[in-house]
This record gives sequence, structure tokens and C-alpha cells, in this order.
Amino acid sequence: MPLAVYILGLSVFALGTSEFMLSGLLPPIADDMNVSIPQAGLLISAFAIGMVVGAPLLAVATLRLPRRTTLIALISVFGLGQIAGALAPTYEILFASRIVSALACAGFWAVGAAVAIAMVPVNQRARAMAVMIGGLSVANVLGVPLGAFLGEHLGWRSAFWAVGAASAVALVGVVTRIPRIPLPEKKPELKRELTIYRDRQVWLAIVITALAAGGVFCAFSYLAPLLTDVAGLDSGWVPWVLGLFGAGALIGTMIGGRVADAHLFGVLLSGITASTVFLVALALFASSQVAVIALSFLLGLSAFFTAPALNARMFNVAGAAPTLAGATTTAAFNLGNTSGPWLGGTVIDLDFGFASTAWAGAAMTALALAAVGVALRLQRGGGTGGSRSRLIAKSAAGGAGGPPAGPSVPRTGAGGRKHPPPRPPDGAGVGVARPPPRGGGRGGPRSRKSAKRGGPRAGRPARADSVPSTGA
Repeated sequence: MPLAVYILGLSVFALGTSEFMLSGLLPPIADDMNVSIPQAGLLISAFAIGMVVGAPLLAVATLRLPRRTTLIALISVFGLGQIAGALAPTYEILFASRIVSALACAGFWAVGAAVAIAMVPVNQRARAMAVMIGGLSVANVLGVPLGAFLGEHLGWRSAFWAVGAASAVALVGVVTRIPRIPLPEKKPELKRELTIYRDRQVWLAIVITALAAGGVFCAFSYLAPLLTDVAGLDSGWVPWVLGLFGAGALIGTMIGGRVADAHLFGVLLSGITASTVFLVALALFASSQVAVIALSFLLGLSAFFTAPALNARMFNVAGAAPTLAGATTTAAFNLGNTSGPWLGGTVIDLDFGFASTAWAGAAMTALALAAVGVALRLQRGGGTGGSRSRLIAKSAAGGAGGPPAGPSVPRTGAGGRKHPPPRPPDGAGVGVARPPPRGGGRGGPRSRKSAKRGGPRAGRPARADSVPSTGA
């Protein structure tokens, strides 16, 4: 794995710490800014919404810009946003700094994911994404508790300064280690890139990602009151249980990243099924302290076990537009991070109790599981669900499309014959140009013989669904 991918993971550590650390800083921020805790909580929602909106907008805005330069600009703006938050004299300025930081964070995620994918072979996409997501997992294990510790002992502004310092370190790494990725000879066309949204497999990937993430965070967002009010744990246990969730997330990311390239749908089905089972168990045994603690760890493991596969799936079905694919994935995850807590708050307001958030989350992950089944059925249907973006990928390679998301690999059809790879490699066998029949084309005796009896040996191309997938 290139060192540059790990630099991107370090950058994501800073981004993730800033995104999630406010959950432990709301009381001191509310006191200092003279606002209520719910008003302070809007800072979290503002960041998530900024991610949803900012990812596709910035992906489009930076589509024709050099990616390395874009990453440098975005991480710089993000760091300045942290400094502005640390110096904010009023709630309104702090709110604005969160929106600016979220926009820069969203853009970095989108472009950074495309850069990571471009630097590795096709069969290492999920592992590359696991490194980036690992930065987010480490942020949950170390960054968020450290931010809460700094906020308690040195004031909440010190946490912002610390993230600003981490952003500066990430900036140095991006400047010195991220290679220059050449732009295509013909600049990408926005209209062509946007055509990926005509592919129903792309929309299925969005739905799966949003529901899978939203279901877990529907319960996780209200884990603290569930631990104290339902399970009866002392509040001092809350940081430790949240740390267990982060540890499970880190382990799940490492395992999922290693197996998702070879068994992408297997990871999606098993991981989302496990999350559904754990959420149901959490709802049933919410009053058991031991069960709640163990399930918090398991839920973090299952949720982040699927994360590399969710990212890789989007790049597989939307390879014609790798930057928009990264932006769409970022928006989908944050759509889940916004809708899940909203649904959890809704069932709590209806007086169903904190344990009901686990039931609501399980309903979301069950729907995600059904969507995975639909996507798998379309995938096995010989390209009926995902042909459009792959055809675009093929034409984009020779036209105005963006650079391929990964290097070309030889493809093998029926009978072990190797065909030249389509461009880009994400073609998955759909829209691939038919090779000339072996044996001299029109004059080959073997070709005439096969054509006469209708056999598949030489006169007919390999079936699209016999071509090995890149993990999709």
C-alpha cells in the first residue's frame, strides 16, 4: 500500500476528530456561548448537513482542478476553520466556522477517496478505503476521548486548537507525500460525469450506504442516555463504552478491508445482517449492563466491517466518475448520520424510550439488507442494473471522461482466453468490445465450424457475466 494512502488516513483522523468531538463538548460550549444544549447540538447537525451538501458541490467545482492542489487547499481551509472556531467570540461565528469546516471536510473526503483509489490496483480498492476509514476509526478511539479530556481540563477551545495542529501535520504530509496525478488529455465533462446517476445500481449503493450507516447511528447517537438511564451504569462508564465502540470499529475496518475486495457482497450481507441482529439484541437486553457493553463493541465492529465494502461498491458501479463517486459516498454516509439520529430522536419524543432507538435502527438496517439483495440480483442478471455507468466508463476512456479509477487488468473470458482490458477497468464485462474470433476472423475454418453449429468456442464472445468482477 503506498505511503500516500496512509497520509490520507492521517488526514481523515483530523477530519473525524473534529466531526465527532462535539458530542463530549456540548455542555461547556453551551455555558460559554450562553445557549441551551439543544442549540449547541445544532453545531453537530450543521456539520453533517454541510457534509451532505458540500461533497457533491465541491466535487463538481473541483472536477477539472489538479487533485493534489485541491487536497492541499481543502485541508488548509479545514485547519483555518478549526482556528476560527477556537477564536469564535459568538455562537453565530462558531456555527459559521463549523459549516466552513464541514464543506472542506466533505471535499477532502471526496477527492481523497478518488486519489486513494487511483493509486492502487483494482483488487486493492477496499484495502485502500479501509486505510482512510481507519483514520476515522482511530479518531473515535483516540481523538474524540482526547478532545473531551482537553475540553474538561483546558477548556473546549483547546480541543479546536489540537485539531488545528493535527490539520497542519496532515497538510505537511499531503504536500510532501501525495504524488501529482496527471489530468486526462481531454478535460472531464460535467454532463458526462453526472450521467452515472442514471444507473440504478448507483442509487441502490446510495440507499444501502445511507440505511446501513443511519441504522447504527440511530442507536449510537443516544447510547449515553441508554447506558445511564436504562442500563443503570454510572456516567463515568460512558467514555469507556464509547471507546469500546471505537475499538470494535477499528478492528472491523481492518478485517473488512482485507476481505471486501474478494467477497464484496458477502461482506455487505454478513456485516449488515450482524448489525441488525446486534441492534435487536440491544433493544431486548438494554437493561443488562454486561449485554449493553458487549453489544456496543460488537456494533462498532459490524458497522465498520461493512464500511470498506460500501465505499468500494460505489467506485465499482460509478467508475466513470471517480471524484463524483467519492463525493456521493461521503454524502450517503452523512445522509445516514443525519437521518438516523433524527429518527432516534423522533421515537424518543413519542415516549417509546431510549431502547426504541435500537428497534428503529434495526428497521433501517433491515431495509439496507433488502436493498443489497436487489443489487445482487441485478448484478447476477447480466448487467441489467449497472450497464449505463460502465458504458460511460468505456467511452470516457477515449473521450472526455475522467482518469480511470485504477490500473487496467487482463480479463479472462470463457475457455480461459484473455481479452484486452476495456477502459477504464471498471467495465465489469458490460459494453466490452467483442474480440475477433480466433482462427483468422472471416477466413478461419474453426470460426466457420463454430458458427455453423452455434457453439461458443470461437465465433461468439464470452458472456458478460462470465467475466470476473473487480469486487462489485
